[in-house]
Amino acid sequence: MRSLFWRILASFWLAIALVAGLSILLGHMLNQDAWILSRHPGLNNLAEEWTQLYETQGEDAAQDLLQQRKRQYHIDVQVLNESGEPVVRGTFPRRAAAFEARQNDSQDGHLPWRRLTAEYTSEKTGDTYLLIYRIPHPELDAWHRSSLLWPLSALAIALVVLTLFSLLVTLSITRPLSRLRGAVHDLGQATYQQNSLARLANRRDEFGVLATDFNRMGARLQSLIGSQRQLLRDVSHELRSPLARLRIALALAERASPEEREKLWPRLTRECDRLEALISEILVLARVDADNASAEDVDLNSLLKTLQKDAQLSAPEQVVELTAQPDLRLKGWPTMIERAVDNLLRNAQRFNPKGQPIELHAHLHGEHILISVRDHGPGVDAEHLSQLGEPFYRAPGQTAQGHGLGLAIARRAAERHGGSLILANHPEGGFIASIDLPLEPGVATSA
Repeated sequence: MRSLFWRILASFWLAIALVAGLSILLGHMLNQDAWILSRHPGLNNLAEEWTQLYETQGEDAAQDLLQQRKRQYHIDVQVLNESGEPVVRGTFPRRAAAFEARQNDSQDGHLPWRRLTAEYTSEKTGDTYLLIYRIPHPELDAWHRSSLLWPLSALAIALVVLTLFSLLVTLSITRPLSRLRGAVHDLGQATYQQNSLARLANRRDEFGVLATDFNRMGARLQSLIGSQRQLLRDVSHELRSPLARLRIALALAERASPEEREKLWPRLTRECDRLEALISEILVLARVDADNASAEDVDLNSLLKTLQKDAQLSAPEQVVELTAQPDLRLKGWPTMIERAVDNLLRNAQRFNPKGQPIELHAHLHGEHILISVRDHGPGVDAEHLSQLGEPFYRAPGQTAQGHGLGLAIARRAAERHGGSLILANHPEGGFIASIDLPLEPGVATSA
């Protein structure tokens, strides 16, 4: 398998090395004359030094300098003034011009030396001199070999530095990917820990955003898997009782006389109706977790008014009082919110005494909207409040009909929005259930 680490590192290294090498090579080729004039030890300061000697000590001293450079570096020099006339004798051999002319006219045209020119203007007198250099190719080749040590050394140092830089860049990419790969593997093996990507999620770059989203996805998947497993256990346990009653009723019907059988049919019908209602509530609970639709704008005032009317129609003897802050809106799933509040109202109707109103309130606090339903019933013992909202849980001593799924549906709907279900006994009596919903869907919080 080709490692992404090595591919990224090699790509960075080759690209940088190619650019660096071409830059030095092109600079050397395009400015070869300037390179020689500025780097060759026999030429780099000759013009300035010769001009100072010529203007201060005369022709002989200037000529001696040229002779010295010829002996030391095998370089011939001729100096011309602005009129093109020689200023000193120079060190060019006699008949050099005739030799160059013959070579240029020949088919070969190759000279045994390299010819360079440079102008220099005196800062003292303002006179301009043209210096003509002639360097034998063997001398120039030897100098080239030694002069390349500096750029090659610089290139080697640059490559080492760039390699380290490429390594750091590559590691900054592959290490987060390796952590993400490990998290994906753990998620597939059901061993994922939500804090495994905590450090990566703190990064302020794309990997941090990706890790945050992955943590959110992992938490959501673990929550779904856990809730589904728990739901299966609860459903299997809860279905045993109605199925057992049906089995007993059917066994009795088989041995009963026609008159007794007629009396058993209403019992069988009631058990079937209870079983159907239980399955319907289970399906509603499952749909809350499985709904993957996008969040949309929800007009809470309109939704709550509709629920108030529906509650009045289903139980005319129960008065539902609605108090809502105007213009309450949020982003969410209206069907889930409707199911949640409807279940809170139905739960309140089971326990609220006649003659007392059910109070439905909704108001904005900060970045959240709180929807509460209060009844004036007996309430719930404090030690059982923490367990309310679990599927199929019913507080001891309750005589009202129900399967213990209404509050569970409300809690799942609130958590789906990143909110919570808050259950408490009202200080003035009765029971109050509140749904705390953020204006924008987020990660679920604990109640």
